[in-house]
Amino acid sequence: MEKVESFELDHRIVKAPYIRKAKTLDGSLGDKVTKFDLRFTQPNKEDMPTASIHGLEHLLAGLLREELDGIIDLSPMGCRTGFYLIVWGDREPSEVKPALEAALKKVLVADEIPARNEIQCGNYRDLSLFGAKEYAKKVLETGFSLNVFGE
Repeated sequence: MEKVESFELDHRIVKAPYIRKAKTLDGSLGDKVTKFDLRFTQPNKEDMPTASIHGLEHLLAGLLREELDGIIDLSPMGCRTGFYLIVWGDREPSEVKPALEAALKKVLVADEIPARNEIQCGNYRDLSLFGAKEYAKKVLETGFSLNVFGE
């Protein structure tokens, strides 16, 4: 069985918030895809409530695409400490950071959560605009490191 990259990271010694390039995959036709770990809270110390991370997911799904080309997917981590971002190409955290910060600033002034209805969302009642804004504010105030170990 192939190893799962994120399970190889020692979550006890990382320093959130950070943006980490987890891996770049090479496709058989020469295409490349990069996966990023966008960590908002300290693993095993703090997690985002489901409604907050779900709200951020809905907001960032569109707002981050306004700031960064080539996004394939933005998905919340099951541990609720951040998101995985998957993009076309061999990209670097230094390119993602300003785009994520700009998108989070837009979260702070949002007046609604997109797709907050039973047609477009499978759990539309579990979304918090207030919570999404609180975590956006928190990570913007702290700042994202490009070094997973905070050095």
